[in-house]
Amino acid sequence: MSTARLTAHAEPTDPPRSSPGLDVRDLEKRTRLMRIITRLIAVSDLGSREIARRAGLPMQKISDLLSGKLEHLSVDEMRLVYHSIDTSGTPTPP
Repeated sequence: MSTARLTAHAEPTDPPRSSPGLDVRDLEKRTRLMRIITRLIAVSDLGSREIARRAGLPMQKISDLLSGKLEHLSVDEMRLVYHSIDTSGTPTPP
């Protein structure tokens, strides 16, 4: 019997399945930050190496961010990247 078949017959009262360490609010915050940062990177004249240098992060972290690997960066690291790109004085994203 397949897993999909078992899942399809789950009762509405069954608790939702969760992954350990997965916080939906944190994931939503990281996703919003990633979208903002990738847009800023797209319109900036800065390369990934320069952004990594300014943020004080390894180049791999910027690469992971651009690849959508949110689990590899903390919210604080993403904010560092944001501030290293955005110098216009706009408010900090959520």
